[in-house]
Amino acid sequence: MAKKLISIIGSTGIGKTSLAIKVAKYFETEIISCDSRQFFKEMKIGTAVPSDEELAEIKHHFIGNLSVKDYYSIGQYEIDALKKINEIFQKKEIAVLVGGSGMYEKAVVEGLNDLPEANSENQEKLLKIWQEKGIVELQNLLEKLDLEYFKIVDKDNPRRLLRAIDIIWQTGKTYTENINQQKSKRDFEVFRINLEAPREIIYKRINQRVDLMMENGLLQEVKNLINFKNLVPLHTVGYTELFKYLDGSWNLDFAIEEIKKNSRRYAKRQITWNKKLENAQTLKYDYSWEEVLSLLNKLEI
Repeated sequence: MAKKLISIIGSTGIGKTSLAIKVAKYFETEIISCDSRQFFKEMKIGTAVPSDEELAEIKHHFIGNLSVKDYYSIGQYEIDALKKINEIFQKKEIAVLVGGSGMYEKAVVEGLNDLPEANSENQEKLLKIWQEKGIVELQNLLEKLDLEYFKIVDKDNPRRLLRAIDIIWQTGKTYTENINQQKSKRDFEVFRINLEAPREIIYKRINQRVDLMMENGLLQEVKNLINFKNLVPLHTVGYTELFKYLDGSWNLDFAIEEIKKNSRRYAKRQITWNKKLENAQTLKYDYSWEEVLSLLNKLEI
């Protein structure tokens, strides 16, 4: 019998961590995180890392395992995550994958194509565009080259933009074409559970989460990282907005509202991405445990 990977997906703030812990405890297994922002140990509050209590409940992997100063590619994550999953499968029949980074989830579940390594000449050219003309110029460039990917990419993450444009330049194909090519089959079965909620519920939860992050010390976390603000991991929601407050460009209330707005935009892109995924079973955000068990039975897990 093939081993089984349960992948829990859904928009930011919808409750993926809570469900993953419940499912992992039920099967007495371990959790693989595919939230690329939670890899960095200095970014706990702004990335909503599971609490110490949650981490103590069940073994998690790929949370706080890197520093913002480390370079870490999606290709390396695919290798590392598959190795860890196989280690879990030596002891267990089931493993749980959870996180909001769609490309990282896809890398584990479906595999990456043989995409070329970063081209240093392209990277230099793109970094120069970013530094001299800003991220909007990169966004405009990607929109012209690959409108389909542009609609779902995290537009505020320069690393995503740089990588996609570099691949397009190298291959002469859109990034969408590159990532949709046939990939090698996994030797385990995958079951996706997509947590869903009405958009107004998601947006309300996001607003509440941002307020809670501020109460829990997000501003101080960002202050501690000000010397690293030009590093790619910190060009992300929750950090770029507060850096603008700290350099005097914005007042604090406006920065907080921008975090909420950009988080809502991110959630919208996640919803669009998840709708396109294959074999994803829907579970409502206000599920009962009986509904979870019924779904697992339906999937013959």
